[in-house]
Amino acid sequence: MTKHSSSIKNEINHRVGYVLMIIMSLMVINVTWQVLSRYILMSPSSFTDELSRFLLIWLGMLGSAYVAGHNEHLAIDILPTKLTGKAKNNLLIFIHIIILAFAVPVMIFGGSNLVYITYILGQKSSTLQIPLAYVYTIIPLSGVLITIYQIADIKLLTQHKPVA
Repeated sequence: MTKHSSSIKNEINHRVGYVLMIIMSLMVINVTWQVLSRYILMSPSSFTDELSRFLLIWLGMLGSAYVAGHNEHLAIDILPTKLTGKAKNNLLIFIHIIILAFAVPVMIFGGSNLVYITYILGQKSSTLQIPLAYVYTIIPLSGVLITIYQIADIKLLTQHKPVA
């Protein structure tokens, strides 16, 4: 991976992190409003439950792509920590390929199919009345981000000396 592609990955990481901060801030404001409207105003807001659910979906899916970009995803690392050199490099490449084998068919193709079906059927959320396709769009988007990150990491591993 060249310096240019590394800086692109860092720029994507930075932007995704910024979007995650915005989503989290919106969730805090939304839940705070729910608590205030329920216990102070004695008139619970009707949209906050559904909005917090949708924001949580976006936070979870985009957050998974973000940690994949930083190689901080949940992993059992007993074997990689015991290996060195070319064996470790090959194992790391294999792990990235396995992640790709999940992200591409399940998240990108399956998620795109879900978005398409919910869009065609015109399914809308009960309270906010927004198309559910908009909510589900984060699944293929996160899959694309994970795919970009994994390909960049594979390129890095194949172009440089084995990891110590």
